[in-house]
Amino acid sequence: MFHIQHLENYVSKTITHKTGFSTKPTMAKTWKDADISLDPIKDQTIAVIGYGIQGDAQANNMKDSGLNVIIGLKEGGNSWKKAESDGHKVMSVADATKQADIVHILIPDMIQGQVYKDEIGPNLSEGKALSFSHAAAIYWKWIEAPSNVDLIMVAPKGPGSKVRETYLENFGTPAIVAVEQDFTGKAWDRTLGIAKAIGSARAGLIKTAFKEEVETDWFGEQADLCGGAASMVTNAFETLVEAGYQPEIAYFEVLHELKLIVDMIQRYGINGMWRRVSETARYGGLTRGPMVMDAASKANMKKVLTMIQDGTFNSEWISEYQKNGKDAFDKHMKVYDEHQIEKVGKEMRKMMWPDSTE
Repeated sequence: MFHIQHLENYVSKTITHKTGFSTKPTMAKTWKDADISLDPIKDQTIAVIGYGIQGDAQANNMKDSGLNVIIGLKEGGNSWKKAESDGHKVMSVADATKQADIVHILIPDMIQGQVYKDEIGPNLSEGKALSFSHAAAIYWKWIEAPSNVDLIMVAPKGPGSKVRETYLENFGTPAIVAVEQDFTGKAWDRTLGIAKAIGSARAGLIKTAFKEEVETDWFGEQADLCGGAASMVTNAFETLVEAGYQPEIAYFEVLHELKLIVDMIQRYGINGMWRRVSETARYGGLTRGPMVMDAASKANMKKVLTMIQDGTFNSEWISEYQKNGKDAFDKHMKVYDEHQIEKVGKEMRKMMWPDSTE
């Protein structure tokens, strides 16, 4: 389990000068569950806008923690009946905003601006809080919030299914928290209260800022977690297949086994992983890994980060989405649909999980 001691080790930072030399380490601000009280928000109404994977999990965790939760949804939408069957009071986004003290927006990024303009903004009064689990809409001004409300963020570092699962196990998913605008003077009470109610404070909370959350989140997705990992696996697969090896064997070696390594890194750290693989894997990985992910790869990562920081990616993404909607990314996904690694993978996954659906 992810205890606060591990959290504090994880968030230990080093101040680095332009020369690259480090000086005295600093610690990010962290909170434990015992540091926080629900009392400041126990009489407030929290409107969760959206009931997808995160909305479902966070709303149910807050309700089970004793908070007054209502759900704001598009009338006639698919989630309406599900939210009602889970015991929630459901209403339109506009009505939920009117009734709420805290409006916790958990709908997809690309529709937040329009929903805010049409339904949330006109019904947002002084002293309320706009709350998010990702800060892009505020940071990139898709939403231009008034100055007389609190702007807060509670961002669990895991999918909604894990947020709910760990809560039910009497633990939680770590979260990063931030306050961008404290109009009421009680924005941090609201932020920490939500984080405690969804169970994240049981694992640990890290203080961040809206800017830092957006830029690091997007970078991780693009350079490492999603984009970088998928490209690395695909290139490794192609290298083996082009050298004459069986695609099924290549699939196992470069894709299937990756989860085992990632699980070890998550639990034990990078050096902990090295100590748990074979000596041959350890030496080969330590000496050949830098050949693959070399200085040129790092330079490209810096380009990716710069394009996030200077707004290039944001402008490109908004433009593509406005012109093409979901096809903005679907056209790229079709490349993978037609790639041999996916065709082989579907058959391999059927062999291992015959009851699974894709």
